[in-house]
Amino acid sequence: MCGIAGILHSDDQPLDRMLLDRMNATLWHRGPDGDGFHVEPGLGLAHCRLSIIDLSGGGQPLSNETGEIWITFNGEIYNYQELRDLLMARGHRMATASDTEVIVHAYEEFGESCVAHLHGMFAFAIWDAPRKQLFVARDRVGIKPLYYSLDERQYLFASELKAIYANRGTGALDPLALQDYFLYGYIPHTRTIFNGFHKLLPGHSMMVRRNSLTGKLTATISQYWDLHFEPAADVSEEDWLAEFRHVLSETVKLHLISDVPLGAFLSGGLDSSCVVAVMSRLNDVPVKTFSIGFQEEDFSELIYARQMADRYHTEHHELIVRPDAIDLLPVLARQFDEPFGDSSAIPTLLVSKLARQHVTVSLSGDGGDELFGGYRRYADTLAVRERQRRLEFLPQGLRKALFGSLASALPDGTRGSGSLRRLGMSPFETYMNVAYWHAPSFVADLFDPDFAALIPNGQGDVFQNYFASTAGHDELTRMQYLDTKTYLPEDILAKVDRTSMLQSLEARVPLLDHKLMEFVARIPARLKFRNGQGKYLFKRFLKDLLPPALLNRPKMGFGVPLVHWFKSDLEGYARDILFSKRSRERGYFNQAFVDRLLVEHSRGRSDHSQDIWRLLVFEHWCQSYLDTSSERPPKSSEIVYRSS
Repeated sequence: MCGIAGILHSDDQPLDRMLLDRMNATLWHRGPDGDGFHVEPGLGLAHCRLSIIDLSGGGQPLSNETGEIWITFNGEIYNYQELRDLLMARGHRMATASDTEVIVHAYEEFGESCVAHLHGMFAFAIWDAPRKQLFVARDRVGIKPLYYSLDERQYLFASELKAIYANRGTGALDPLALQDYFLYGYIPHTRTIFNGFHKLLPGHSMMVRRNSLTGKLTATISQYWDLHFEPAADVSEEDWLAEFRHVLSETVKLHLISDVPLGAFLSGGLDSSCVVAVMSRLNDVPVKTFSIGFQEEDFSELIYARQMADRYHTEHHELIVRPDAIDLLPVLARQFDEPFGDSSAIPTLLVSKLARQHVTVSLSGDGGDELFGGYRRYADTLAVRERQRRLEFLPQGLRKALFGSLASALPDGTRGSGSLRRLGMSPFETYMNVAYWHAPSFVADLFDPDFAALIPNGQGDVFQNYFASTAGHDELTRMQYLDTKTYLPEDILAKVDRTSMLQSLEARVPLLDHKLMEFVARIPARLKFRNGQGKYLFKRFLKDLLPPALLNRPKMGFGVPLVHWFKSDLEGYARDILFSKRSRERGYFNQAFVDRLLVEHSRGRSDHSQDIWRLLVFEHWCQSYLDTSSERPPKSSEIVYRSS
């Protein structure tokens, strides 16, 4: 695993090598084993390397035989040996045994469609000197990140935003992005916290070209992959089970390719336990496993992780997280480059640190809930939808007005008012309300009126569009698809990438292998969700692999006991940070409302722990990026989108 960065000018003007060095230096944690550069007129590629495959010969940037095509690459290509044989049979010559060189020759052979031949996780940039074009691509699901900034004269890209900030400064804060952060806990789609900086979406590629006539840069972004749910009704449950057993085993086997020590995160949940069980059956030596727990037993899954470790005789390591872990918050705020509100980043960082003491690669169980409908919010939404269907004799507009009015007439905080309001919601509104709990009106209370006036309309449009694109599918599938396009890449995978890479640890997610995902997308929803619970077929597969107590227990998730911490150890800390002179002077928030959140939480009236956490993260992020950077908004650029 590695860090990549680069600069492309619209002409052959000399490149400022110091800028390229500065960009790459910010990514050193992603690749402490070495760095490399390729510079020619108007172009610079940079790379910092964490050696995993071909330890002695896989240095980057790397070129083809003629030195005309260069690549800087972050990720792992699991089918690189098979692809290497194919390309060599077609006359390509390889100078290394690395998966990186395979991508270069795949681009020579297949052009932009080379991404369709790659099986793995990746973000890369290929400079095609004869054609004066830079081809950039990101893996199908978004396991590896890719950020960019583009104007007529200059294109910048990097694994993390901080590398682009190092070149260009930050920019003007995007009010809509800040609203999204407080509504969802992350900033979705292509948007970032600053105007002019973007994410390349999963399953997309980008071609940046020099236009010899205008002397400007132009870019075209294309989608090369999407997850299509096409359930096959003519396959029996037993046949699905047998095929899943085979596909999963082959997938995990591919993810064990490594020339360095390898282990697995073991949370005690079904997904990570599944990965460890399959790994143990494929490995000749005990799997190294790593677990995190809490003093608060209602949040700790260590007892279940230990049961799995005992069953498979793993070399097990664990760590207890205590409230003083809050000291990591400034580190996390800096590492994520923009506000990121998932508090489980703390235990993910700590389990990555624990794992890195023993291995260089660790497999994770992320993705199982999206694949098999395991989130509690799926069950909750489907239960609401069942109640809504009993009222479908009333037009949806009338239901919304009726039940919304009834809920509004109840005193604030009345138990059941939220459930009453949901009876009038559309399917999309229902899921968003269950999954994210805050209505857009929340910002009217949270933000200072002057700042709120800067927020344009458009909240939720991205989510609405993804949901609408699955019209005609069953409701579980629609929620799964929406999460696969938003929550999975922008929260779960962003968290795993940034925290593991901060420890120079490569994290692999076999349950998100695109071939496994495509297979599971063909399984009917009735075999994923049954009798009010998700993961039906998945649990059948795990029946003989997991201890019964683990298989049948309620889902916990990878949460942090903030609800306890902000009532005791961290109550004073939160108030000191959020009501500091500098924080109050920023002018973003309604201070009376923030005070109300703290008071209601400390007195046990409401659980505002997630909102308090997001406010704390944002303040620490401001200290890292607003208090130390000048705002220099980059120019906009001509970008054309097309679908495959």
